[in-house]
Amino acid sequence: MTEAIPQKSARRRGRIFPEIVIPPEELARRRTEGEAFSRRCRAIFDRLLPELIERYYGWYIAIEPDSGDYFIDEDQEVASLKARQKHPNVIHHMFGINETGATGTI
Repeated sequence: MTEAIPQKSARRRGRIFPEIVIPPEELARRRTEGEAFSRRCRAIFDRLLPELIERYYGWYIAIEPDSGDYFIDEDQEVASLKARQKHPNVIHHMFGINETGATGTI
């Protein structure tokens, strides 16, 4: 004879912090600012790419768009560290020096 396996109750779980709700307007503002930041960084990357791609193909470049500074290294973490040392409290954008600017693999 087979025993019946008890079924777990399908208890619905809620949010971890239900009191923290970001309004849709704030989310839209953050998204817009992020896209503008990415466009500014991409413009600098596109300008630099032709002169960097032959010598530094496969390396990484961290770009700080407000000053226009950029930091290149073979290691992604080192490029990021260089950017943070020069601009400690500023966000930078990381690109791979290749045809697409993508960093990482699938």
